[in-house]
Amino acid sequence: MYRNGAKAYKQTNVTTADPKRLVLMCYEGAISNMKIAKEKYASKEYEAKGKAIQKVQDILEALMQSLDFEKGGTIAVNLDALYNYMSRRLLECDIDKNEKAMDEVIYLLEELYSAWKEIFSPSGHDRHSRDSRLIQDTEVGEVGPVRIAGAY
Repeated sequence: MYRNGAKAYKQTNVTTADPKRLVLMCYEGAISNMKIAKEKYASKEYEAKGKAIQKVQDILEALMQSLDFEKGGTIAVNLDALYNYMSRRLLECDIDKNEKAMDEVIYLLEELYSAWKEIFSPSGHDRHSRDSRLIQDTEVGEVGPVRIAGAY
């Protein structure tokens, strides 16, 4: 019963979040899950690694679906291409057991997160770290319907 309540709470916080905050939460969740996937790969916990990678795939899909190509123009097109590239690299790291692909995706996600964080909160205050667990802990497939925002 508690698990269902906690799940509903997380889902409500994700679906009611400010669009800018939600973008940052998505990046935080994706980065966190990529690091989990890398740890699970190293410890040969392949099922857990696969679940973490699937969460990252779901987050990337949600980010892609949320791009506004009319308002976002070239930025949206470039982000879409980058998200597709990361998705392909995730498949490569899973199929070919390519740890360098994992590192590359983590790096790209961290760079994008840093850029969006700077754009959204020029003061540099990290008020989003608590919320990253909401995306990280969201069940596979639950991020998809969330509308994210603006280039987004």
